[in-house]
Amino acid sequence: MSKNWFVVRVQSGREGTVRESLERRAKAQGLDQIVGKIVVPSERVSEIRGGQKRVRERKIYPGYIMVEIETSDDGAIPNDAWFLVRETPGIGDFLGTRDVPSPMSAKEVEKVLGEAERREEAPKLQIGFTEDQRVRIKEGPFENFEGVIESVSSTRGVVKVVVTIFGRPTVVELEYWQVEQL
Repeated sequence: MSKNWFVVRVQSGREGTVRESLERRAKAQGLDQIVGKIVVPSERVSEIRGGQKRVRERKIYPGYIMVEIETSDDGAIPNDAWFLVRETPGIGDFLGTRDVPSPMSAKEVEKVLGEAERREEAPKLQIGFTEDQRVRIKEGPFENFEGVIESVSSTRGVVKVVVTIFGRPTVVELEYWQVEQL
């Protein structure tokens, strides 16, 4: 007997509730030793909207969860665990070929679980702009103006853009999400 990880299709947007339902059902049927950890791969994303910094969870693979199941030596899933997973509301099917679930490789498991562990760290704000890049302002009083980025402040989530107003270059400070690359 060994533990393998499998990917299961679930209803998109219901990954968390399906995970909780599967955990409850496994415990109620006494299969929580066979069906181990259940993971919804996600990461923490930091956003700045209206001057407020917010951190939210973003699913890395929407519509999928990972389930650790104790399998026989030949990799077969026990029937009671198979039916438990398949009959849980919201679950579609295991990923695999020709109705045979394919276990994840150790490298894949390490990569996905590593991403899930990194989400516990403080999220970092990433601004995809550089100095001297041409941009268009897409929101605010200078909407549809074009300009060049003078500086980027990733700690504050703002960019300074030089726009031409009435024939004169003027520096405008905007939040990074208010501009788009040309």
